[in-house]
Amino acid sequence: MWLLYLLLGIALLYAGLVSVAALSQTKLLFPVQMAAASRPALPHSTERLELATPDGERLFGVRLGPSSDVRPLILGFGGNAWNAEAMALYLHGLFPEHEVIAFHYRGYPPSTGTPSARALLSDSLTIFDHWQRARSRKIVAVGFSVGSGVAAYLAHHRTLAGLILVTPFDSLKALAREHFAWAPTGLLLRHHMPTIDFVRDRPTPTALIAAGRDTIIPARRSEPLRGAISNLVLDRIIAEAGHNDLYNHPAFAAAIREAMALFEDAAPR
Repeated sequence: MWLLYLLLGIALLYAGLVSVAALSQTKLLFPVQMAAASRPALPHSTERLELATPDGERLFGVRLGPSSDVRPLILGFGGNAWNAEAMALYLHGLFPEHEVIAFHYRGYPPSTGTPSARALLSDSLTIFDHWQRARSRKIVAVGFSVGSGVAAYLAHHRTLAGLILVTPFDSLKALAREHFAWAPTGLLLRHHMPTIDFVRDRPTPTALIAAGRDTIIPARRSEPLRGAISNLVLDRIIAEAGHNDLYNHPAFAAAIREAMALFEDAAPR
């Protein structure tokens, strides 16, 4: 009888752990409060942006840098703990001569709504279309971590001058299975972002930059993308970097600037 109770206890404990993981997946994937807590000081020239989504939410963002008809506009999509201000400021530091735009993800204050993979993907098209309606521009999308899936989705549905994927994953489902191998993630996962399907056989010039010591998005989750991207113009692994300290490495700055230079050289004048 004691063995039956033991097995029942183990089963209940497992069911409890699975339930907690399933119920907390949105908070784990989209740590809204963590992103909101980091609000860097922005230059006085920063322009505050706001636009409406088709379903009635409001997205807020920032624009930095000079407007130019020659250099591509950079659309930034940050990692899940980044906000628009941090993303725009970081990219502006790398590319001060470019116009940079980034928006707070849906549900990331002050943007309204509830974050989800589907919403982030859809909102990327809203952002792109808003600027293309105002003035036709060459646009480069830059995505960090979860933002790489968003940027790849945008490149799948719209014409871009270039796409930069930083620490990307092949799919959220595969990544969830990587970190929660003990749970039936295929049944429980509510957020889907199959980056590999977004980039497969697309003509967009694409750069892929990964971190050699990344334990959050390990190399085996980025590797499948290399075979799927048909126009991979730059493939770089920063061997000594991890997922979170990658952005401080001079080699990363050099790689992302090299990618942008390749896009600008290839773009028609």
